[in-house]
Amino acid sequence: MDIAAHLSDTLKTLRQARGWSLTQAAEQTGVSKAMLGQIERQESSPTIATLWKIATGFNVPFSAFIAPSQASERPVYDAHQGMTAEPLFPFDEQLGFDLLVVTLAPGAMSESSAHEAGAIEHVVVISGEVALQIQGVWQTLQAGEGRRFAADQPHAYRNPTSSPTCFHSLIHYPRSAIQT
Repeated sequence: MDIAAHLSDTLKTLRQARGWSLTQAAEQTGVSKAMLGQIERQESSPTIATLWKIATGFNVPFSAFIAPSQASERPVYDAHQGMTAEPLFPFDEQLGFDLLVVTLAPGAMSESSAHEAGAIEHVVVISGEVALQIQGVWQTLQAGEGRRFAADQPHAYRNPTSSPTCFHSLIHYPRSAIQT
């Protein structure tokens, strides 16, 4: 199954399971009804930031949208803005976390809206350099360095270099926040 079909199927399944109309889903996620409809019809590929809003609004882990459980290969989601996210380990229900491999193109930046209340994120740079904005303050991390922060507030990632950068993002969701 391709990623557009998986996104479409996942969004429809979640929405129908809750008995939500597109309007109700838009209210819960902060993503427009038009965009949600386009995703369901496979007419649009959302950015990673938009996908985070949808996952947060539905209280599901981010990897639910990018990791088909029956896939033999780990899918990569390209956000059209110089950022890819690939589940290294899809959501672990028992431990309550996603572990993603994120790659930022040279000069790319991604702003992330707040995740579920109580979510904690760990960023560990594998190669290159990442500028990370937490509580409005930018800090630069080199390969081998990491930060843990409250992900239930807006934050951002930026690659200030002329080479791609890669980091692991482990998102830990509080048990009460995630519905599977």
